[in-house]
Amino acid sequence: MSKSIKQRAFVWLDERFDLQPLLKMMDHKRVPIHSHTIWYYMGGVTLFLFLVQVFTGILLLMYYRPGEDSAYESMKFLLTEVKFGWLFRNVHAWSANLMVLFAFIHMFSVIFTKAFVKPRELTWISGFILLLLAMFFGFSGYLLPWNELSFFATKVGTDIMSAIPFIGDAIKTLLRGGEEVTGATLSRFFGFHVAILPLITTLVLGFHLLLIQRQGISETSEFKLLPPEKKRYMSFFPDFILRDGLLWLIINIIVLYLAVFFPWELGLKADSLAPAPMGIKPEWYFMFMFETLKMIPPHVWFIEGETFGILLFGVAALLWLAVPFARIGRKPLVESKWITILGLVTLSYMVVFTIIGYL
Repeated sequence: MSKSIKQRAFVWLDERFDLQPLLKMMDHKRVPIHSHTIWYYMGGVTLFLFLVQVFTGILLLMYYRPGEDSAYESMKFLLTEVKFGWLFRNVHAWSANLMVLFAFIHMFSVIFTKAFVKPRELTWISGFILLLLAMFFGFSGYLLPWNELSFFATKVGTDIMSAIPFIGDAIKTLLRGGEEVTGATLSRFFGFHVAILPLITTLVLGFHLLLIQRQGISETSEFKLLPPEKKRYMSFFPDFILRDGLLWLIINIIVLYLAVFFPWELGLKADSLAPAPMGIKPEWYFMFMFETLKMIPPHVWFIEGETFGILLFGVAALLWLAVPFARIGRKPLVESKWITILGLVTLSYMVVFTIIGYL
């Protein structure tokens, strides 16, 4: 009887939504099995952590009240009076950091496995844009508790924006809603965090996932050279999906462990008249840029040091975005050993400068 009900339900849905092509795609989609298969799961973990962000963010939104006189108080009420409010706030904070971490891992795994080659250039570009959006999510959300640390970190971060040539001051004013970090800045960051960024991210993420579904899972160059009889695959559904789900469960346990045993402190309420606390630092994923800007001399040729550093990072981001199209002479960059060297140098630079920042 239940089977008959399921069949009738499927027929009813299929007549209205034409599910047959979707089922055929799921039946035929395969995932290569080789020594680097583990990296195929990193994008899924990033997606899972984004979904955790959406879920916990909606719950926090029920109690959070943006405003210079209400943001900190609403966070304090959430943490002390709302049942499990502290847990969801900590899960939101930890999953945000882990989402950025796994987005970086996913990006570098794509570089080292050369999964950005034709016809996946747009997948690479949309993925890089998603990483930038994730970092801006972190930057905008950092101010929302309106505590001392987030206030002065935002002040430093937006001051750095003003070093961008020609448009820096306009961007700084746009972000702050004025000349200083005030309640207007908090309102703008709240709008970015809960409306503008989710909308843009949803659109780019939908496009990114569509490309992945249309193009399938990429194969490494070594795997492509294997004879057909030695190539091994697993079905995307249910084999890969079940493994992906198991990894999501493990990540969820890790997030809960961090949220319970390593909670994020609320700290003191922001006070614009108070002196900046010692050792103000950005979030870890901005640390390598922050340390680089500190090490650049006040003037490089005729350019201010901070402006030179911002230009350097801007050019580097554009070059990184154009990696799938780069060539050495007539040879695509991906076909040379230099792409691996570039990836290793970039990763090492980011890790080393981040460690220096915390030391």
